[in-house]
Amino acid sequence: MTNWQQRPWQKAPGMLVVVVIVLSAIFAACTNGSNEDDVLELKFWAMGREGEIVPELLKEFERENPGVRVIVQQVPWTAAHEKLLTAFAGDTLPDVAQMGNTWISEFAALAAIARLDEKADASSVINERDYFPGIWATNRLADGLYGVPWYVDTRLLFYRQDVLRAAGIVRPPRDWAEWMQVSTAVKKHVGKDNFALFVPLNEFDLQVSLALQQGVPLLRDGDRYGNFSSPELVAALDFYLDFFRKGLAPPFSETDISNVWDEFARGYFTFYLTGPWNIGEFRRRLPADMQDDWMTAILPGPSGPGASTAGGSSLVLFEHSEQRDEAFRLVEFLSRPETQQQFYEISGNLPPRRSSWRGDRLESDPYVVAFREQLERALPVPKIPEWERIVQELRMVTERAVHEKWTAAEAARELDNRIDHILEKRRWMLAREGRGDS
Repeated sequence: MTNWQQRPWQKAPGMLVVVVIVLSAIFAACTNGSNEDDVLELKFWAMGREGEIVPELLKEFERENPGVRVIVQQVPWTAAHEKLLTAFAGDTLPDVAQMGNTWISEFAALAAIARLDEKADASSVINERDYFPGIWATNRLADGLYGVPWYVDTRLLFYRQDVLRAAGIVRPPRDWAEWMQVSTAVKKHVGKDNFALFVPLNEFDLQVSLALQQGVPLLRDGDRYGNFSSPELVAALDFYLDFFRKGLAPPFSETDISNVWDEFARGYFTFYLTGPWNIGEFRRRLPADMQDDWMTAILPGPSGPGASTAGGSSLVLFEHSEQRDEAFRLVEFLSRPETQQQFYEISGNLPPRRSSWRGDRLESDPYVVAFREQLERALPVPKIPEWERIVQELRMVTERAVHEKWTAAEAARELDNRIDHILEKRRWMLAREGRGDS
């Protein structure tokens, strides 16, 4: 063979090494591409701040499940409901999502979310008896389980214990009569320009909690009609309105208060109904020398410690998902007590399982103790798709009652009229289906 007929690698032996390296790189790239194709991607929608912080937890899940990658999309709470409905209409829902537990009945009615009874019953992680019963009940509808609680949100009293002591009161109130007596004593002590309680008129949590405490349904006849004209619920409205009639609470919305933490610190109000996220806010925003002056207390009831709402978020799977087994593994991971404790550390969201409360961080925090007790008394609201509209009407009617000085009975009649109008389509659908109590 002449020189000009030699192959390139025969001319320059070093080129052989280069060719081998290049081919190896190409092969490796192809192999890696194949591995990438083998990775199962789970789409997870998380709302608000949870969408920012949950990826930190998921690193461990992906280490335990090397063939699974979780793609988190953060969705603002203000857009979450509409985005879920739009995705349902367009068949673009994720595999798993965080969902406010009052939305579960709506998305179950749409057949958008999957029943989880079989998976939960077979799970070695999820144990219904370990969950606070009220929060578990928010995920169970008449025909089955549709979500697993992720974190809980309930309301109770934050209060100035130094003001109570100065007014001659030794402990926070435990029932309605004591609450009114203590509020009257506090008002007398703080003077005409300050108040015993701040309960914003643009919120509805206290009204709902007081109603739940009465032990009668908020809706009647299979959730077909409003029940606020019942004697028990009129009494709850009357107790609520009394705080304003007697000048114990200012007739203001939250937007009328420039900064609730500053106003609480200066003594504009002594009691404030709010949720667990404010523990961190009070610690950050109140002066250091006031950190021993405030505390939390369970919400008073008619004759002793009372119920409050069972709010929070749950984890749901979607019917369209072809990866429900892997998605439920993610739900189980986020439901482990140790994961929930870590989630509390980075978010301040309270765990829905009793076993997740064991440990120094939660058990030794004096501000959290009342929440633990309150969660045993948390109760679900009616589980119907129309509930979000109903509570907005409750808010508007009670605000009008405060300003126009309606009686509780007048407010109840107006509210029931509005509720009955909202539920008109529900009654028609149930009648068409020939159903009895839902």
